[in-house]
Amino acid sequence: MRVLLTGGAGFIGTHTAVALAEHGHEPVVLDDLSNASEEAVRRAAAIAGLEIPLVVGDAGDAAVVGRAIADHGIEAVIHFAGLKAVGESVAQPLAYYRVNIGSAVATLEAMAAHGVDRFVFSSSATVYEQPGAGLREDAPVGIDLGNPYGRTKAMIEAIVADAAAADPALRAAVLRYFNPIGAHPSGEIGEDPKGVPNNLVPFLAQVAAGERASLRIFGDDYPTPDGTGVRDYIHVLDLAEGHVAALEALEPGVLVANLGTGRGGSVLEVLRAFEAAVGHDLPHEVVPRRPGDAAISTADPSRAHELLAWRATRTLDEAIADTWRWQQRNPRGFRG
Repeated sequence: MRVLLTGGAGFIGTHTAVALAEHGHEPVVLDDLSNASEEAVRRAAAIAGLEIPLVVGDAGDAAVVGRAIADHGIEAVIHFAGLKAVGESVAQPLAYYRVNIGSAVATLEAMAAHGVDRFVFSSSATVYEQPGAGLREDAPVGIDLGNPYGRTKAMIEAIVADAAAADPALRAAVLRYFNPIGAHPSGEIGEDPKGVPNNLVPFLAQVAAGERASLRIFGDDYPTPDGTGVRDYIHVLDLAEGHVAALEALEPGVLVANLGTGRGGSVLEVLRAFEAAVGHDLPHEVVPRRPGDAAISTADPSRAHELLAWRATRTLDEAIADTWRWQQRNPRGFRG
């Protein structure tokens, strides 16, 4: 199957492109490169051992998406395009509504115009109204979430459902990610955040590399085993394979599934795993909690296992070791 990955030059997109190729599919990347790199696509192609065409353009422009579909004979779309930082979304809400919702609508419009009826959407666990342990897909989802990023994901889920109701031929999957980490074991592709990382693991990687002075742990008095926040960390390779499984399982209508491990890791556990990979202690300090942070957020991934025959198999230690290998080999990311 020839598959268009909108926003496919990013962290999850490039790993998914490799996974698609490994399963006999032909990935094509559409990305405006505003937060990604052409070098990442080149390296993904080298790992996959085949050409991965890169179309440089805006997924928010239906004409651009339509041309990519027509020029490359696209049969399915995996939609990654969008802005993704929770804190930034609070400061720049209009940009998030314009980019995230606009690109999803434009992509669905282009698909409809060109007769493409297979769609996989990159959603997020932030759509759940009440974070907690073992979240199921039938847990309440809403737009009163405290941040525009989560709202855009919830809104796009509704848009996909409405589009499928209006077009019985549309086959869609909505994949709610938990916390993607890790890198390809080759060390050739990984997460390359611009500026100060928003997430724990890439920030820790920069602390380990000496680029950041210290890790700040936001609160150690949560009702968790060690007092620090617990999240469901999933290796990006497992996540990528989840997209392939969803693509191959599509049927008319909308399939919704969590992609997570079902296991929680605390901030201190992640820190200890990183120290084990590096071989020495890392500087850190405990500071007050951040407003809005939940004590725990983990998935119940049983639906993905039932419907997609997929489950996460890689450990937190593997993900951290792969992250550190990527960081060591690419101290400046894809910038050389």
